[in-house]
Amino acid sequence: MTQILSPLPGTFYRSSAPDKPPYKADGDAVAVGDVIGLIEVMKSFHEVKSEVAGAGIRFEAENEEPVMAGAVLLD
Repeated sequence: MTQILSPLPGTFYRSSAPDKPPYKADGDAVAVGDVIGLIEVMKSFHEVKSEVAGAGIRFEAENEEPVMAGAVLLD
């Protein structure tokens, strides 16, 4: 599978809220257009959508981790 990169710098979240399940978990399959997480920039949240399909994904970025634009979010 091709890597999914952060489109912008900010804080990466794997779920929509602390009490909600993650969009995707390690080992899941992902389809084109699936939301895999959110990037927060100055209190504004931006969905990160997959542009590729694959199985057995593995997150490289941890929940609530600061990321730079171009950082690998998942493999």
